[in-house]
Amino acid sequence: MLEFPARSIREELRNEVSAMAKQSKNFAPGLRIVQVGGREDSNVYIRMKIKAATEIGIDAVHVQLPRSITELELLNKINDLNDDPRVHGIIVQMPLDCDTSIDSHRITDAVSPEKDVDGLHTVNEGRLAIGDLGGFLPCTPWGCLELIRRSGVEITGARAVVLGRSKIVGTPAAELLKWANATVTVCHSKTRNLEEITRSADILVVGIGVAEMVKGSWIKPGAVVIDCGINVKPDPSKASGTRLVGDVDYEEARLVAGHLTPVPGGVGPMTVAMLMKNTVRSATRALKRLSQTQWSLQPLPLKPLRPVPSDIVIARAQNPKDIAVLSKEIGLQAREVSLYGNKKAKISLSVLQRLADREVGNYVVVAGMTPTPLGEGKTTTLMGLVQALGAHKSRNTMAALRQPSQGPTFGIKGGAAGGGYSQVIPMEEFNLHLTGDIHAVSAANNLLAAQLDTRIFHENTQKDKALYERLVPKIKGQRVFSAIQLRRLKRLGITKTDPDSLSEEEYGAFARLDIDPETIMWERVVDINDRYLRNVNVGLSPTEKGISRNTSFSISVASEIMAVLALSRCLEDMKRRLADMVVAFDRSGKPVTADDLGMTGALAVLLKDALEPNLMQSLEGTPVLVHAGPFANIAHGCNSIIADEIGLKLVGKDGFVCTEAGFGSDIGMEKFCNIKCRTSGRTPNAMVLVATVRAIKMHGGGAPVTPGAPLNKQYTEENLQLVQKGLPNLLQHISNGKAFGMPVVVCLNQHAADTPAEHELVKKAALEAGAFAAVVSTHWADGGAGAVPLAEAVIKACSLDNPFRLLYDVELPLVDKMNKIATTMYGAGQVKLSSVAEEKVKRLTEAGFGNLPICMSKVSGSFTGDAKIKGAPKGFTLDVEDVYVSAGAGFVVAMCGEVTKMPGLPTRPAIYDIDLNTETGQIEGLF
Repeated sequence: MLEFPARSIREELRNEVSAMAKQSKNFAPGLRIVQVGGREDSNVYIRMKIKAATEIGIDAVHVQLPRSITELELLNKINDLNDDPRVHGIIVQMPLDCDTSIDSHRITDAVSPEKDVDGLHTVNEGRLAIGDLGGFLPCTPWGCLELIRRSGVEITGARAVVLGRSKIVGTPAAELLKWANATVTVCHSKTRNLEEITRSADILVVGIGVAEMVKGSWIKPGAVVIDCGINVKPDPSKASGTRLVGDVDYEEARLVAGHLTPVPGGVGPMTVAMLMKNTVRSATRALKRLSQTQWSLQPLPLKPLRPVPSDIVIARAQNPKDIAVLSKEIGLQAREVSLYGNKKAKISLSVLQRLADREVGNYVVVAGMTPTPLGEGKTTTLMGLVQALGAHKSRNTMAALRQPSQGPTFGIKGGAAGGGYSQVIPMEEFNLHLTGDIHAVSAANNLLAAQLDTRIFHENTQKDKALYERLVPKIKGQRVFSAIQLRRLKRLGITKTDPDSLSEEEYGAFARLDIDPETIMWERVVDINDRYLRNVNVGLSPTEKGISRNTSFSISVASEIMAVLALSRCLEDMKRRLADMVVAFDRSGKPVTADDLGMTGALAVLLKDALEPNLMQSLEGTPVLVHAGPFANIAHGCNSIIADEIGLKLVGKDGFVCTEAGFGSDIGMEKFCNIKCRTSGRTPNAMVLVATVRAIKMHGGGAPVTPGAPLNKQYTEENLQLVQKGLPNLLQHISNGKAFGMPVVVCLNQHAADTPAEHELVKKAALEAGAFAAVVSTHWADGGAGAVPLAEAVIKACSLDNPFRLLYDVELPLVDKMNKIATTMYGAGQVKLSSVAEEKVKRLTEAGFGNLPICMSKVSGSFTGDAKIKGAPKGFTLDVEDVYVSAGAGFVVAMCGEVTKMPGLPTRPAIYDIDLNTETGQIEGLF
């Protein structure tokens, strides 16, 4: 008789699953058994499978669905299981016990081929038919083959007869025997001389569905007989009145066959064992994918032209990858990607749960020296760096950028996707609506502003009881507090939960926020430059009964909600931050929050999708995360923590996430470290400092650099003396990076008028000042190839031990923190607060905001508060004119001079050049 190895197979699988658990503590093979209806014979099989799975350590779940389910509902359920990373195997128990008409073949083919552990998907059947045994093999035929192998009979060259041609047993059994080098004959109900053919078989596999059809006379003496049939036969001697028999007459066959499987207890346990083996195999593949972080990225080729064309011409000449292809290349699963067309997508936050145990990659911040009004190519350098690392050094690399506001796009910049051969594409998508995140921020901000003014109106026009009864109205004769109202009661120290049990005094305390209009800090926003909204009056309509006030608009990216979006670590954290946003103070000096206004849930709903980062790509097909866009002066000027975190997990231990900090290192990089990294807990491995000979010359006393005007010849001819005089500005920025313990890699972004002597002078000075490396980069003209030296320097810098440290302890008084930033980052001697700022520091400290980080808001064109002062002055006094809190974002803003939050359009804005080609549908003019 045959040896039945099902038990030993299960023991082997148990050991494999145990090894998986040691490799990844939260990982377990997952099997889902989908059943429609509740046939008892199916229940018996399901219980048997779950018992075997549980013994092995497989997380097996019986998914029982009602008989009333429709085909569409069943397909949707299977798709959910296909998308669930915890599920590695899916089987649909047949037959479907349903009231409606359901195509069973369509259902089995709906199971992902990668999770089809039954081996019944057309793809897996097709792979078996052509001899590709790397897919999932059908469990019963595979079990039969294992039994035959263990019989000791040589399969190669043997004559095998398969009786039956079903999809589940006969046909795949014949294919498996064929690829095991047997000579195979398939017989069925129409086959002539059946007994004669079966009697010639060395190996006989029977799955015909007729009880005890094959007699002893049909069997060649000494043959291996595998009986796959299971039939119910009357038997008065049994308590049940029936017994199970196979398609082979066992009593006759055992006298002739060399090896024979019994029914029950033969093929059945092997089928279950092979099902478990397929499930563990699928889980092994999933765990391997999880642990292997090297991407299968296929870079896009670049063919740089000379002279270098305009940015839009370069961008249009490249054919981007389908974003679904890129997402798969970098290890994202289909359920984690929401496609917006085929060139951009959103990434689900669930990827962070799936990759929770994965080590993170290297974290690189790209900052700049104090820029000229033309900018020094920080974004371009970032894109060149990631193209070099990803496409030329074969490192898993992710760029992480802010989303640009439409204000500058239509105003003066004309686009913010990088430039030359180092860009984000498609640049039109990047520079305009993208996936609507900024619009969501605008809607949320303005809804809060509307509720704020409306609340003031209603409090001024209603008495306490009437106001209370409208805030907690009777619905079907009963008043009920909402969850957000219960939170307000708790803050007030009121423990009652019955709205009708409050006292008159408690009615008033609950209903009245008593907002002091003079303290309102919340402004409405639009995502365009509009100077005429800098100072406006609202509430002038007669319907507002004279309750008006003076206010202003900001550009959307200046909203605190944008900073909240950028600093949130998850949905729950975002809700908490939204709730904490202070919009004003009441007349007793207490802060009034968005939660007090009942807004938290509504804001979270508007921002739910906006919290997911956007996936795009570079000109060379490397991935780019675009998310959030807070201002770099009144806010912290960095992309989102969530985008960086997803990037760091996706690239894995040896990969790189390169992100950008707005303006110079004194502004963006300082806030990146002291605000963003303090919040996220991540530590950057290196800082890339972008510099240009042009900017250094300007700080050495060169002529003013004006957008739209030709450059003075000081900038187009070699001038070593001017470079020498401008170096102190660069050296202060190097010192800024070193103050945080980061290795600083200086990148000289080469311009056409630069000379080798100027480059050497800058590089020598940078290295003497303590920079880890100083390299010249030609990424604008050459793409990633031109930034390879920069990439190599970054790789080396990130291999160093990194004693990263924050600049100050948040427990220091607010003024001490301002002084620490000003003296260390700017070279100032001290900060001096106006009387208004002093009063507000006192108020904020008393209100409990004294332990927040500081966000210094000052001009970007100078270390001082005066944009006209260039170079690197020392010992100056920095004036702080005003102070306010962004409690949701989690920092206190110190205003060093006048910083407008609403840009205006220039005389000739980029609007004049932007157009839509109605014949091609292409956008023109976003240079």
